[in-house]
Amino acid sequence: MTDLQIYLTIGVFASVILLIALDVIDMTVAALLGLSVLVLTGVFDRNDLMETVRVANGPIALLFGGMVVARVLAKTGLFERLGAAFLRATGGSGKRFLLLLLALVAPICALLPNATTVILVAPIILSVCRALRIDFVGPLILTALISNSAGMLTLVGDPATFLVGSAIGLTFGEYLRIVSLGGLLAVLAIIPLLPWLMRDIWRLRLELPDPEPPTPLEHPGFVIFALGVLLVMVALFLFGESLPSSVPPPSVAIIAASLALLVIHGARVEPVDNVLRDVDWKTLIFLAAIFSLVQAFTKTGLLQGMSLQLYTWFGAEITLVALVMLAGIGLLSSLLANIPVVAASLIMAKGYLVAAQVVPEFALAPSFTDWPAATLPLFIAMMFGATLGGNATLIGASANIISVGICNNQGAHVTFLRFARYGVPITLAQLAMGALYVLALTSILGAEPLPPLTEIMP
Repeated sequence: MTDLQIYLTIGVFASVILLIALDVIDMTVAALLGLSVLVLTGVFDRNDLMETVRVANGPIALLFGGMVVARVLAKTGLFERLGAAFLRATGGSGKRFLLLLLALVAPICALLPNATTVILVAPIILSVCRALRIDFVGPLILTALISNSAGMLTLVGDPATFLVGSAIGLTFGEYLRIVSLGGLLAVLAIIPLLPWLMRDIWRLRLELPDPEPPTPLEHPGFVIFALGVLLVMVALFLFGESLPSSVPPPSVAIIAASLALLVIHGARVEPVDNVLRDVDWKTLIFLAAIFSLVQAFTKTGLLQGMSLQLYTWFGAEITLVALVMLAGIGLLSSLLANIPVVAASLIMAKGYLVAAQVVPEFALAPSFTDWPAATLPLFIAMMFGATLGGNATLIGASANIISVGICNNQGAHVTFLRFARYGVPITLAQLAMGALYVLALTSILGAEPLPPLTEIMP
């Protein structure tokens, strides 16, 4: 790539971000126009397209599968019943509503990807907000922020976390023992900010009318099979990779979507065409365009060059580099979409560790998993930066984009600045907490080089 192409790529990327941030044009249109410029000028070519497909197919498959399963479940009538139960549990209290929202979303995100969780619970949130006569935009944004944060509770909760964990060979159980506490602290860090960020809702007190009797389910058999698909999906998320023929989360999402479409076709509840038409294709297209733009940005070599620069600046001070990467990736993930940022940053982190002679050069191979325990805080800092940094803006995480899309579909336009009013304070608090967690983990593991990670795990 020539210097002119590098400057053009940076200029196009910055322009797209500004167009979205200033709400000049629709964010999907902005991303597609930016990509078109790079294609027409030869910066983005066929090889870049193939690399984008390799990186993006997993996260987009997760989103597509989650959308289809949620759309099929919406036809069961269960969301209406859950919404009524949730409303009664609030007792008309806005404070209780927000705390129950956190308690509802966080456990689901421990088992399902965060964007899928937003899709599943959005109908419940919308119905309760209407009953409480409050604006649904804040609670839906909060749902995305909670889901992103709770995505750190397990390895499969967030695609960015999954990318880092799988790159270093971290299993589901190992993740629970080492990282999940950090995810819990990230979720709890939101609570002290709620009275300030959502003051009107926090102070709300409303007398609820007597509950109406639940509407009978029209198709009980369909409900049973639809719930069966959800259970299969959750089970495969948890245990699919341990099967003889490993089934990673993106494949699980496609399998679940296929089963959900089969169920709705067999039950004759509605045509399959209706389900596919209601998939949020605009969000999927936007993510594909953003992935492509980030691939072009990665092609400039700026991120890869930072690996050697990090060693020049900090030497073998892995803890210091971990904190720098937590802040840097947190900032990048708020603007560039966290999944592709992680994919590029993994190259930078591994390159730094090779330059610091912590691991041999063949550690750059995708199959290498014998990372010394002393390097673990660096990778966990990347998880914090990518997963929690994505909370800051509406383009920072797929769950954010989904929540904004739902708001738009309901007639409420959410600007970049309106989302940031909620996202930035929460992100700053969570990244500060993440830095403390990384320091504590470093202290536990010790400063001296330790055996490979696979040897210290019980």
